[in-house]
Amino acid sequence: MPPERDTPATDPWTPLRRMTPARIGLGRRGDAPPLEAVLDFQLAHARARDAVHAALDVDALAAALEGRPHVAVRSQAPERGTYLRRPDLGRRLEPACLEALPRGEWDAVFVLADGLSATAVQRHAVPLLNATLARLPGFRVAPVVIATQARVALGDEIGAAIGARLCAMLIGERPGLSVADSLGVYLTHAPQSGRRDSERNCISNIHQSGGLSYAAAADKLAWLMAEALRLKLTGIGLKDEQQAALPEA
Repeated sequence: MPPERDTPATDPWTPLRRMTPARIGLGRRGDAPPLEAVLDFQLAHARARDAVHAALDVDALAAALEGRPHVAVRSQAPERGTYLRRPDLGRRLEPACLEALPRGEWDAVFVLADGLSATAVQRHAVPLLNATLARLPGFRVAPVVIATQARVALGDEIGAAIGARLCAMLIGERPGLSVADSLGVYLTHAPQSGRRDSERNCISNIHQSGGLSYAAAADKLAWLMAEALRLKLTGIGLKDEQQAALPEA
C-alpha cells in the first residue's frame, strides 16, 4: 500500500502556513518537491518577471487621477533593458523634461514612478495618493509627477526643480516570489541631487494581499510628512513615533 500522506488536519506545518506566505514544509514526492509546489513557484517567478518588465500605462494612470493636475516625465534610461542594466541613468531626469515641470513654492510633490514593478504603481499608487491627500489639509501640493524608467533618486531632481520642500516617491518595489505588486514610498526633505538613502524615510510592503493597507500607509505617510516639515529633516533623524492603531477585534 502507498504511504499515507499528511492531511491539513494532521500536517504539523499547517498552523505555520496560516501565518506566512513563505514556502515552508513543502514536502516531497520521491526525491523532488510536489508538482503543485513546483508549479506554484514557476507561476510566482513568471509574475515577478512580468512585473519587472511591464511598461507603465501612463495614460491610464493619468486618467485615474480624475482631473488632478499632473505632468509626465522620464529618466535618461531610453528603454527598459537599459534601465535594468544602468541604474545610474534611472536616477537622472531627461533634460527635455525639466521644461515640463511647473515651478512654484510647494510643501510637497508626489511622484508616481514605475520602479521595478509598474504593476504595483498601476494598482496602488492613486488610491494611496488620494488617501494621503485627504489627511493633509492645508498642504500646498504640486501637480503630480508620473515618472517612467525611474529609480528612487529621480525624485530628488524632480523635487528640487519643481520647488518642493518634500518629495514623496511612490514607486514599485522589487518583486518577490510572494508578492509582485508591492508599492513603496520614499520621503525626502529638501530634495536635491546627491541625497543619500540615509536621508529618506521609507514605507514598504503596501498592497492588498496581506500587506500594509492604503489607510495604514496613508496615516503613516501623512504623519511623517507633517513631522518632516516641523523638524526640517527626514531619514535617520526622523523616527517613526506615530501611535500604531490596534487592529479591530
